[in-house]
Amino acid sequence: MELETLVTLTTGITLLTCVLAVVGVHTYAKGKAQRAALVDRLTSAGQIPVTGRRRHFRNLDRRLRRTNLGRKLELRLVATGLDITPGEFFAAMLAVVAGLWLIGQATLAPFFGPLAGLLGIWAAVQFLNWQRQQRIEKFINQLPELSRILANATHAGLALRTAIGMAAEELEAPAGEELAKVANQLAVGATMDDALGEMADRLPSRELVVLVTTLVLSNRAGGQVVSALRNLTETLEERKETRREVRTQLSQVNMTSYAVPVLGVGSLFLMNGVKDGALDRMTGSPVGQGAVIIAFALYAVGFILIRRLSRIDV
Repeated sequence: MELETLVTLTTGITLLTCVLAVVGVHTYAKGKAQRAALVDRLTSAGQIPVTGRRRHFRNLDRRLRRTNLGRKLELRLVATGLDITPGEFFAAMLAVVAGLWLIGQATLAPFFGPLAGLLGIWAAVQFLNWQRQQRIEKFINQLPELSRILANATHAGLALRTAIGMAAEELEAPAGEELAKVANQLAVGATMDDALGEMADRLPSRELVVLVTTLVLSNRAGGQVVSALRNLTETLEERKETRREVRTQLSQVNMTSYAVPVLGVGSLFLMNGVKDGALDRMTGSPVGQGAVIIAFALYAVGFILIRRLSRIDV
């Protein structure tokens, strides 16, 4: 009797385990299918890039995206057009900071290790700003052609949504990529105002704001979009030439702004090369450390002032 009870209990537990295993496999397959569908929707909406590259530092990226710093970094990376996640960029920045810290500590003095690490963080931020500005400049240079394509498409009787999709196919990056995101957002139900407004937020510039305002007002009020776009094309061409001339005139000033801090850092290597251990003795006292910090602060102020004085908004 006890043997029959044991067999029955074992059989019941086995059946229950099989049922739970089937339910678990079904739940896993259903969740995987839902995740794939979500990725497809986000990809079609242009919110995540379509790349086959394997992502690294996924746990770090997942934790970083939950913070305000991670979300801001993600928006900045999207604006730069780089195929890199916030976790990958943060890990690369930490590696650069550690490398500069060790180099500064080994070649100059232990006091310069933290300063070199801060320099690495500043360089990473400046790299993102430079990459974003380069993408904005490329987009501005494509605006006259973009305006011309939209004017021709609307003059042929096409709707503005169709004209944006056509321009996305004909133009190269970054204009083609940005317009593709706008077209995908319009395809999933976003309004013209929201889609174009997000593009203007990603790549802020006066020229793009004027183009977006023209398109939004024409789409909302039903005005003469063809004549407005053709007049805007001529204006953008003139502004493009003006910006090129101003950038050429200020190229020497921009090089001077970078040369000033480079000369300051180079003087440290020269001083340490002339007399070995001079920087160790100089930074061995609080007075010497304060003098070094003040010198670096003055170089930073000089760099910022030269950049501000040479900035001309066209």
